Order: sequence, then C-alpha cells, then structure tokens
Amino acid sequence: MLTALTVVSIAAGAQPYPSKPVRIIVPFPPGGTADLLTRLTAEKLTARFARQMVVENRAGAGGNLAAEYVARAEPDGYTLLASPPHLLTINHLLYKLAFDPARFVPISIIATYPNVLLAGPKLRLTSIEQVIAAARERPGALAIASQGNGTSSHLSAELFKSLAGIDLLHVPYKGTAPAMTDLLGGQVDLMFDNLITAMPHVKSGKLRLLGVGAERRVAAFPDVPAIAELLPGFRSETWMALVAPPATPSAIAEKLSAAVGRAVREPDFRRFLTELQAEPVGNTPREMAEVIRQDTERWSRVIRDAHITIQ
Repeated sequence: MLTALTVVSIAAGAQPYPSKPVRIIVPFPPGGTADLLTRLTAEKLTARFARQMVVENRAGAGGNLAAEYVARAEPDGYTLLASPPHLLTINHLLYKLAFDPARFVPISIIATYPNVLLAGPKLRLTSIEQVIAAARERPGALAIASQGNGTSSHLSAELFKSLAGIDLLHVPYKGTAPAMTDLLGGQVDLMFDNLITAMPHVKSGKLRLLGVGAERRVAAFPDVPAIAELLPGFRSETWMALVAPPATPSAIAEKLSAAVGRAVREPDFRRFLTELQAEPVGNTPREMAEVIRQDTERWSRVIRDAHITIQ
C-alpha cells in the first residue's frame, strides 16, 4: 500500500520527475574512467529528460566521503552517486563507516570491465599455468603488488591464490600509481588491475596480460584466457553504477534505470565502451541488487578466509 501511494504521489505531483537539475556525485577526481563514464551517461540522461544532469567530483577517503554525502541527501532523486563496486560491496566489511551502503537504492550498472592479471617486464613466465607452477615450486618467491590492503587488486590476488592453492608475496602500495610504477620497473612480478588502466602498458609491450577476470575472454585479446577457464569460480570485475540515497522512491529509480538502459544501447556509447574493452549493462534495480549481493558474498568470503584487516 505504501509503495502504491508513493508511486501515485509522484505521478500526481505538480511536476513529473525530474523537474529540476540532478546532481551526480563522482567519488574520484576528474579525468579518470569513472568520471568519463559518468559524464557520458549524464549527457545522455540530460538529452532524455531535458533536464541538466550535473556531474560533481568529490574525491577523498577512497570514495567514502562522496558516498556518505549522498547517503545523507534528500531521497528525492536529485542527488545520485556514481559508484564503483568497492563502495557497495567491500568497504563496509573493512571500515567503520558513517553510512550503511546496503541502504542505497540501486538504479543501474552502466558498464563492466574486467580486472586482469599483469606480469612485469622482468618476469619470464608467460602464462597462468607457469605462474602457478613456479609458485608451487618456490612458495612466496613471486611478489604480487596491490593498490593497498583491502583493495580490489588485493582481494583479486587473494582469490587467485586460494583457488590455485599457491602462496604469493603480497606487496601493498598506497594507490595504483606507485604499484604500477614498481611493476613496470620490475620491483614486483605481478599485479591485478582493471583492463582500462592497464591497456596502454599492455599495448606498448611494457606489461604482459596473463588472464582476465571476466566470465569470458575480451575481444581485444582473444588469445588471453579468462582466469576462470583454469580456476573455476574466479571472477573479478570493476563496474560503474548509479545509486540513489536511502528511501528514494522505487518509481524514481525505475525511471532512471530505464533511461540508463537506453543510453548504453546508443551506438556512440557502445563504440566508446568497445574502445575501452568495457561491456554495456544498463540493468534494472533488481538485477543490480543481485550483482551487489553476489559480489559482497564473494569478497566477504575472501576477506574472512585470508584474514584481511585494515590497520
């Protein structure tokens, strides 16, 4: 009854949603993949609704500052969060947060792109099978970098180690840039990172792509296996999505979701995603909620089994 009344109240309001500009908060600085995907989505939604979708960058605390800001916003659909997976599936397992990510209202995942296993220039191993064999022969001898304890690159490494039954030396850094610098310099042997970030280094030949974390191989590298082909159950992907503050009416979320679904199917958007080796999604709020549930379950198991804590 309450849901029906909410829908009626929206429909019967003086002006249909949206009747004024909508802010989309990006939890990272301008210029990165998250920012670019959000801005293209905002352009499409602006055209669809004839209302300005304003992208606002609020970086800090790994995205938690922006997430907390949106969590406290009015649940009227005029403040949204552009969210990567970790804000909704990982951070609450590792940090004491001032908001509950489970209360965000899912709208739609814009696109997904795989995390990939990369080998540095000094590592002579050329396949996942060789990495696993070498790690079994000399446990802990191979060093795998991450962006820091509890990051997606760290959790991907722990999942890989667990499924392969091997030991790798985890070397945490404070962010992608220093970890990538040492991987390129040969100070560490391996690293998981998302394909979009890694692509220039792979194409230049500075890094080798050993495996992808998506369910299937990517078109740009058809000879590179999905890690799940060798280690069933391995899945590690990054995505960008839109969520609304807690208690946002479902009618608003559904309306925005339908618009995102149409946007990602437009030819220019699809071309942009193809160039990035990303997959368009545009799913429903219910479908997005299921992705969040599955990812949370997967990473909570990894965190528990690997005894990962943030000190």
